[in-house]
Amino acid sequence: MNKVLQLGLQSSVINVAKFLVVPIRSLRVGSSIVGVGVGTRSVNKRLMSNATVKSIPFSINNSKGKEVLKIVGAATDQNCHQMGSDSGIAEMGTLQDDQKDIEAMTVQELRATLRKLGLPVKGRKQELISTLRLHMDSNLPDESSVSDQKETTSSTRSDSVMIKRKIRNMEEPTEDDCSNSEAYGIEHGEKRVKQSTEENLKAKVSAKAISKERKSLTKTGKQQIHSKEEASSTISSELLKTEEMISSLSQSEPWTVLAHKKPQKDWKAYNPKTMRPPPLPEGTKCVKVMTWNVNGLRALLKLESFSALQLAQRENFDILCLQETKLQVKDVEEIKKTLIDGYDHSFWSCSVSKLGYSGTAIISRIKPLSVRYGTGLSGSDHDMEGRIVTAEFDSFYLINTYVPNSGDGLKRLSYRIEEWDRTLSNHIKELEKSKPVVLTGDLNCAHEEIDIFNPAGNKRSAGFTIEERQSFGANFLDKGFVDTFRKQHPGVVGYTYWGYRHGGRKTNRGWRLDYFLVSESIAADVHDSYILPDINGSDHCPIGLILKL
Repeated sequence: MNKVLQLGLQSSVINVAKFLVVPIRSLRVGSSIVGVGVGTRSVNKRLMSNATVKSIPFSINNSKGKEVLKIVGAATDQNCHQMGSDSGIAEMGTLQDDQKDIEAMTVQELRATLRKLGLPVKGRKQELISTLRLHMDSNLPDESSVSDQKETTSSTRSDSVMIKRKIRNMEEPTEDDCSNSEAYGIEHGEKRVKQSTEENLKAKVSAKAISKERKSLTKTGKQQIHSKEEASSTISSELLKTEEMISSLSQSEPWTVLAHKKPQKDWKAYNPKTMRPPPLPEGTKCVKVMTWNVNGLRALLKLESFSALQLAQRENFDILCLQETKLQVKDVEEIKKTLIDGYDHSFWSCSVSKLGYSGTAIISRIKPLSVRYGTGLSGSDHDMEGRIVTAEFDSFYLINTYVPNSGDGLKRLSYRIEEWDRTLSNHIKELEKSKPVVLTGDLNCAHEEIDIFNPAGNKRSAGFTIEERQSFGANFLDKGFVDTFRKQHPGVVGYTYWGYRHGGRKTNRGWRLDYFLVSESIAADVHDSYILPDINGSDHCPIGLILKL
């Protein structure tokens, strides 16, 4: 039997020839709603009221297989009556909005519907339902297709064309047709894909959009990765610069790096740039004393890198004490001619028992009240090596000394601790009866483990034997003299001597052998006791004392 499919259109057009589908929006004839009848029996199966039908695939197949018509419709806020056939081609719009109707369909109805859509019909009921739902979801229109549909609708409305189409010889599919529909759908599946121009267009547009988005994301991701790499590179560069600065600083200022074989957790390296107190207020009465073991004065003065004038201008000291000048008596007058202007008072003690050995001196711009050489003991062997010069000033005695080294193999150790230290201690205590005493110079003893880089490895080395350290405590510190640097910096590692043999100065592996010891009565008047490790020219460096008067 043939039926006629009649569509009454007021403002929409279906272009059958091109298989383009125009959205059926407000499809009304007068005040009635469009009716769609398909098959041999036209029965109004469902009524959908105030529902929104999205993109719905709707196929009409004739029995001869001459034409396959797909209609994608969309109706908004409309009442719509749609008719289906007994073979199970139910109205898909209702199924889209009412998923329960799909589940209510029988297996036969589901298979018949899937056959008409060219979809597989094998499987259980739940699998058939899932297949139908997936197909419905895949045909939902996107925003671009809706926009295209609106433009097409607007164009057809402007033409105000009324189209009536009669489709004759439309027979209801027979049971044989139904049984063969699956094979038909497979055989002609490629033709259906070609006929779905809109779906292909959507897929292409969607693919292009996805590709563009992926490229954008890839580009963004690369930019983010590049940005992270740049940030990481910047951080690495900054860290490298910091490490280079630290490395450069440790090379140019090695004393700022803590160097000790057995450091305590609270110890730190001495840095005169950060650890010295601010200068005294202008007008404060004080004296600034410096002491330095020059390890040969004539050799020092010949160094192009050393300038006594620059040192005096930089430190502006009042008194300079020198040890190990290695001068002979005949050299003194010539050296005096080279002294800086203003330092008009100099006093020299030279070794007479061994020429070019030992020797001490005091150079001052303050004229002392008196000067004496040696310990003052008549016939003492201590005074033959030029190791002591004592200058008396208004408020204190200044003793500059170069304490004998115990020597290789500790051959002078007993002389050092049993004779020299005791004699010097008695000399100091005698002077202290009238004025406080400042004892300075190379005392040739690292008193504590903090005063030497490698204490464990030097327990039997001259300058760090237990005998020398105990003698240092007993003859000086225990008799009321204060180690000014250690009092000011109790947990600071600061060295004043680095041996040439192993290049210890470059790695700050040194000893603290040079001191300012003061009478306890003036210890509180010490403003600063400091080390100047940046001054080269000897295996020792100068140290200083600022004493308020």
